[in-house]
This record gives sequence, C-alpha cells and structure tokens, in this order.
Amino acid sequence: MPREFSRPQRVAEQIQRELAILLQREVKDPRLGMVTVAAVDVSRDLAYATAWVTFLGKDSPEEISEALKVLKGVAGFLRSSLGKTMRMRHVPNLSFKYDEAQERGRTMSSLIEQARQRDSDNGSENSDDNQS
Repeated sequence: MPREFSRPQRVAEQIQRELAILLQREVKDPRLGMVTVAAVDVSRDLAYATAWVTFLGKDSPEEISEALKVLKGVAGFLRSSLGKTMRMRHVPNLSFKYDEAQERGRTMSSLIEQARQRDSDNGSENSDDNQS
C-alpha cells in the first residue's frame, strides 16, 4: 500500500511546525517582529529546506530584506534547535524566502472589488438610461 505523503513532505510539515514555535519563543530580535512560516519545501534528499515566510507589519522591501537577513543570521541556531527536537540523523540546511502570495492575494481582491464597484455603478447608470 503506498503512503499518502512522501518523507520529504512529512519532514517539511514538521519543520514548519517546529520553526513557527522556535521563531515565536526563542528568537528575540526586534527587527524580526511577527513571523509566519507559510510553507516549507524540502529537497528529495532532505539536505536543504526553504522556508517561505511572511512578516506582520513589514510592507516595504527594505524592511522585508532586513528581516530576511536576520533570519539568515539565526539559521544556524534554528537548525541546531531543530536537530534537538526532531528525530533525524541530518537536519536540512535552512534558507528563507519571502512569500508574496498574501500580498498578491490582497492586490487581486482589491482589483476584483474595484471591478465589481465599476460594474454596479455602470449597471445603475444603464438602468437610469433605460427608464428615461
């Protein structure tokens, strides 16, 4: 019987959970603020892991870049902490990337709302024209 999830997927989920806890409880750098680990991708050989993160209240590219530098700086600490909590012989090397999906989602929602508003405004103008 085949497994539902591959080992890299299971490891990625566990790393995501553990990183979220570690970032919340152990990393006290004020430049980081609130970090959300949106997803983790692990290579097939389990040697590398990329964590996709978002930051609450950091909108400018400079702030995001600074926060990513902080994460890069604490990657070794996070990896060693993961090694203590996860039962793996080798813990993947960590890298962090900014997840732009939420920002794109907000932009798309805004565009959809603007289009709906224009359609409803045009619809009310057309119905006024039809009544005259």
